[in-house]
Amino acid sequence: MNTPFQDQRWGAPPRTGLPAGAQSAALFDEGLRRHMLSVYNYMGLGLVVTGLVAYIVGTTPALYVPIFSSPLRWVVMLAPLAFVLVFSFRIQTMSAAGAQAAFWAFCAVMGLSLASVFLVFTGTSIANAFFVSAAMFGATSLYGYTTKRDLTQFSSLLVMGLIGVVIASIVNIFLGSSALQFAISVIGIIVFVGLTAWDTQTIKEQYAENFSAESRQKMAVFGAFSLFLNFVNIFQLVLSLTGTREE
Repeated sequence: MNTPFQDQRWGAPPRTGLPAGAQSAALFDEGLRRHMLSVYNYMGLGLVVTGLVAYIVGTTPALYVPIFSSPLRWVVMLAPLAFVLVFSFRIQTMSAAGAQAAFWAFCAVMGLSLASVFLVFTGTSIANAFFVSAAMFGATSLYGYTTKRDLTQFSSLLVMGLIGVVIASIVNIFLGSSALQFAISVIGIIVFVGLTAWDTQTIKEQYAENFSAESRQKMAVFGAFSLFLNFVNIFQLVLSLTGTREE
């Protein structure tokens, strides 16, 4: 009987006790696990960047006064939208390094935009909203990763809900209705929780081991970007719903 050493000596693959199909599946699962870990690592580090920028700017009068007491605040508030458009239309032509640079810049700009929450809400309510959002995000992302149900069937409903939330939010800028804001927050949380599960499943299903390292890295960055947006929106809506305002 040949030993594993003898198999390798004569150029044959080592005998692992697993059929070739099982070995291939195991390698694919390991690659997928590393890919998803990369996505969550990018997202987690992005949240750290955003949180640090928001905290530093939001607690430093020399920084937030020039920004939020002038028309510059509109630039800061709308700048993240520009990055969303860049990622949506340029991701296919960007290099992996370019995608990473754009992602980190986006996280920093989002931090500038979120700095205002430290001027409006108490630190305790911000922390509570963050942990509630993290729990909701973690549970729904795990569901999206593990479920066998095809969540694509809910995509049209989620997109319509997202459009509705955006339109209602714009209208409420002029109306200033607390009742409408409450409805926006509740519906918005449901929509972004659903998008988190759908996006997670999509990221998982788009992975393929035959992609180049460059393509996989871009996929990881774009996946992190999608999940990052969902988390930030959940956080803002939870904070709007439950946050205690500064007196």
